Amino acid sequence: HQVSLHFKLEFPDHNFPLAHMQSELLTAFNRQEPRPSQLQHNVAAALNRIGWNHSFEYETPEGFSLDMAQPETKSAIEVDGPS
Repeated sequence: HQVSLHFKLEFPDHNFPLAHMQSELLTAFNRQEPRPSQLQHNVAAALNRIGWNHSFEYETPEGFSLDMAQPETKSAIEVDGPS
């Protein structure tokens, strides 16, 4: 689902190749519960300690899932690491 959102934003004049599966992709995406890693929790805590208040596991109005975000400043942090 997130790939289809990215495709629509980056290539607005093109059709997403899996557009015929859009409802199935959205359903599969919505079924998944966020499973943040310990590293993600540690990063969030460190950011809070330095005063970078944020929303944890934020979903944008477009449907993107962000690890940590400050929607008011349009800032986000994605943590890549062990699951």
